[in-house]
Amino acid sequence: MNIYTIFQQTNLQRVSDGEIVPMISGCETARRLLVIVCPQLGDFDSLEYAWWLQRERGQLESMGVAVRMVGIGDRSAGKKFCEFTEFPAEYLFVDAHAELHSQLDLYAGLSLKLPSFSATQNAWVNLILMCAGIGSPGTLREVFRGYRGDRSAPQLIADEEIINAKPLPPIAGSFFKLAGGSGFQRPFELATLRLRNMAEVLGNWQTYVPDPTYLTQRGGTFLFDNREVLLYEHRDRGILGFAANMNQPLSFLDSNLSRTEVS
Repeated sequence: MNIYTIFQQTNLQRVSDGEIVPMISGCETARRLLVIVCPQLGDFDSLEYAWWLQRERGQLESMGVAVRMVGIGDRSAGKKFCEFTEFPAEYLFVDAHAELHSQLDLYAGLSLKLPSFSATQNAWVNLILMCAGIGSPGTLREVFRGYRGDRSAPQLIADEEIINAKPLPPIAGSFFKLAGGSGFQRPFELATLRLRNMAEVLGNWQTYVPDPTYLTQRGGTFLFDNREVLLYEHRDRGILGFAANMNQPLSFLDSNLSRTEVS
């Protein structure tokens, strides 16, 4: 079974109304279909990916790209996720047991099993090891990039924006000018956004992660044209690896949207 058919035949709970419906219904007339299969909705990658999608929402709409996102969790987790990220609830679906991830053969993460440890305890151990880069290639490099900045990445926080990232005091976007200027990702800029995400999840842990069994599960990105042909895919291999090009995660759209359309 090809990937598009899997999506076409998958019914999941839609966060906006709680209905169980085909996850890509309503996308038939779109020029492109972008399906994001996320890890836990409380995962760093899920929150950061949604931030990028919202940042580029206007451009995606003008390009005729329909977006559907699936995350591990329940509807309460989905509603909280949409409240924080402002991702449209009608385009978010939840998969409580990562069944779609299994169908797509996405990376389940490190899976060490320590004797006498429960499934939840083992999941935590494996997650901690992955955060240290074990079984999660590129994670530490990406963490350090968030602190040191990246001149090949765009500026992430506007000068007039105020970021609340506990335990830090509110930070004005103009503060990051002091770290090197503007017009690119400044030192500590991305790390501050990630700290904000972490504070949000830890403060609402039971809502975001109702079942920690799937803490290590990774996701994937799939782009289709209007003939149901797979144009692009990315399968996450580690934490903070939700894109092939993390400095501009949606850059894969540029080349794929320029291909010849079928009317």
